[in-house]
Amino acid sequence: MARSIKKPKNLSLDPRVVARGERYSELHGTNLSRLVGDFLRALPVGEPEPASSPIVRRLRGVAASGKGSRDTYRQHLRRKYGGR
Repeated sequence: MARSIKKPKNLSLDPRVVARGERYSELHGTNLSRLVGDFLRALPVGEPEPASSPIVRRLRGVAASGKGSRDTYRQHLRRKYGGR
């Protein structure tokens, strides 16, 4: 990765949040600037979401439909695996 020139930026953050970030950074062998930079780089800004696999699309559909109930799921398991 090409090195870029760092741009200083002042941010107003809750001191408790900063302390939490510093603790996390220490535990994970990084620093607060890199932690914030990694977070900001991960934000999806105008980029299309990656395509989901077929199983993920099916699971999203089941979750979004709200049609599944505990009893329906139990019936599914009985049909699939047998049992009482």
